[in-house]
Amino acid sequence: MTATPSRVDIETRMAVHDLLVDEAALLDAGRYEEWLTLFTDDVEYMAPIRVTRKAGNPDVVEEICWFDDNLQSLGLRVRRLGTNVAWAEDPRSMTRRFVTNLRITANDDGYRVVGNLMLFRSRGDRGRYDLIVGERTDHLRWVAGELKISRRRVLLDQASLGTKNLGIFL
Repeated sequence: MTATPSRVDIETRMAVHDLLVDEAALLDAGRYEEWLTLFTDDVEYMAPIRVTRKAGNPDVVEEICWFDDNLQSLGLRVRRLGTNVAWAEDPRSMTRRFVTNLRITANDDGYRVVGNLMLFRSRGDRGRYDLIVGERTDHLRWVAGELKISRRRVLLDQASLGTKNLGIFL
């Protein structure tokens, strides 16, 4: 029998919730420089590929990712969005992120947060839009009195993405 993960108190739950809701608002508003401040210096930010396989075989390939970033590569992606060569985001996507069903547990150095993500994305092109859905697992920890994201793993529910690009952040 495995030990039950320790639940968190209401103050911690609210701090985690507020961080993730604020993060979604920053991304939806295109405030990417501010968004970067929500991460630790050693952040890992990844989305492994999901594949369709016969029953009994793993359906996630951890070695191949839609993206596999650290703080430096996230910073490069953010800086690129501020240039005139970010064609994947010209015009900028209109997005709305929903972060729900948060399950928060304490661990040795902070908190593990598993939740659902739904991202609506429109680029104004004749009623076309993307709907990206998946599960996010975040690891959060306190750094200098602030709760920060130290690891994010996004597992998308699609094996094949219908979107033209992933020039946005999940």
